[in-house]
Amino acid sequence: MNAKNRQIRKIVLITLTVLGILLMGLSIAADAIRLDGTPGFGVVQMVAFLTGLTLLTVAAYLFVYGLRLKGSPRSLQADIGVRLGLTGLVFVYITGFSDLIGIGTHVNPAFERPFVGPLQLGGLLLGVLIIIAGLLLFFTSRGTTRETSSMEFLVNSSQSAREEAAAEEPVDDHC
Repeated sequence: MNAKNRQIRKIVLITLTVLGILLMGLSIAADAIRLDGTPGFGVVQMVAFLTGLTLLTVAAYLFVYGLRLKGSPRSLQADIGVRLGLTGLVFVYITGFSDLIGIGTHVNPAFERPFVGPLQLGGLLLGVLIIIAGLLLFFTSRGTTRETSSMEFLVNSSQSAREEAAAEEPVDDHC
């Protein structure tokens, strides 16, 4: 990668990271800095929070992708890591908007409007943990500094088990 591409990548990563942190910070602190339109954590704040989280997730994956060796083969572990991160994002969005789409715990007429409760906070935390697990799988996959995947022991153990089983089978020479 030439210097201009590296500079563009660096600017994009910094922009995504700063925007993500800014959106998440503003959404969380909206009440303290008097930017909230409604009491509590409203829909606009949730949209800003989830958009910020999405920007940070994209920036993290782009950063880790930049660490990979150029021309390194894609591995199943890396693909699973990307899909797991995206699954975590979908989970976070569904959890964040659960009351609005009618699957949350604060949708009946007893509540004036949807709000973020303990179940939603737990779901958001679980979604973030899923994203982190996907990033770790993507980071530890083939393409960084090792020639094989960090999960290669699974393949090697099954191959060695097959070889041991083949060696233990009696050979019948009376055909």
